[in-house]
Amino acid sequence: MNVIEIEHLKKHYGAVKAVDDISFAVGRGEFFAFLGVNGAGKSTTISILCGRLGRDGGSVKIDGLDLDGHLGDVKKRLGVVFQNSVLDLPLSVSDNLRYRASLYGITGAAFLKRQQELTEIFDLKEILRRPVGKLSGGQRRRVDIARALVHEPQILVLDEPTTGLDPQTRKTVWGIVHRLRAEKEMTVFLTTHYMEEATDADRVVILDGGKILADATPNELKNRYTGDYVTFYGVAEEELAALGLPVERTGEGYRISVKDTAAATALILKHPALFRDYEITKGKMDDVFLNVTGKKSEEHL
Repeated sequence: MNVIEIEHLKKHYGAVKAVDDISFAVGRGEFFAFLGVNGAGKSTTISILCGRLGRDGGSVKIDGLDLDGHLGDVKKRLGVVFQNSVLDLPLSVSDNLRYRASLYGITGAAFLKRQQELTEIFDLKEILRRPVGKLSGGQRRRVDIARALVHEPQILVLDEPTTGLDPQTRKTVWGIVHRLRAEKEMTVFLTTHYMEEATDADRVVILDGGKILADATPNELKNRYTGDYVTFYGVAEEELAALGLPVERTGEGYRISVKDTAAATALILKHPALFRDYEITKGKMDDVFLNVTGKKSEEHL
């Protein structure tokens, strides 16, 4: 069953078509990745989805409810972490959570119970009374996500949630998100320019110029838009000439590119002596993105 349904969505700014007649759906409990360079239309779509921005055409349904006429009910189903933090910096972590919870009628003992749950999930005990402005970027991001989840929404929207975070903090944030998704069957709607964050998604949509260019699972996209790589170790470059393919030096070994895993298997059967120590890997999501859009992701700009 779909929890998000968008049909023929349009948003124009004069002659600029920020969102140009796109349609897609997100299944309940799905991890959905919405990818594109800056200006592709990702954040505009999210702003429309959350009722923060009007649209020029098309329809949006959340959990079967049309955005028009049911905005209040729709917002109760959404938790949103925007690219730029919306926390009140002078206030403590607890006060930020308390204020957000009050918007949903969660007060008194109910709030204290929910705050304790979030404190345990996001490891907030040591920073609960600290002003948000005094927190590190990673700590602040954990609070951003906790705030978005204070009313236990069905859908968590993450708009480039790990931009600017170090690798360890990114790993921590994703560990929390994936655990919550598994425990709560929560739908996760992600935009990111770290392409590999989309590798574990159930489905990926790639957007460019306000249009959808690709819509499939990560594995389907890799099979469609990239090949496989075979990396050899303990083999001289001259020996690999027998394969009749371009050879690239990489780290401690040599790498060749093949169309797919079947092609790699054919080479193994034909030249078994060369495959003494090797590994086969699929192309990365960055390769997919580049081949679909003709552009590098912001991660590599």
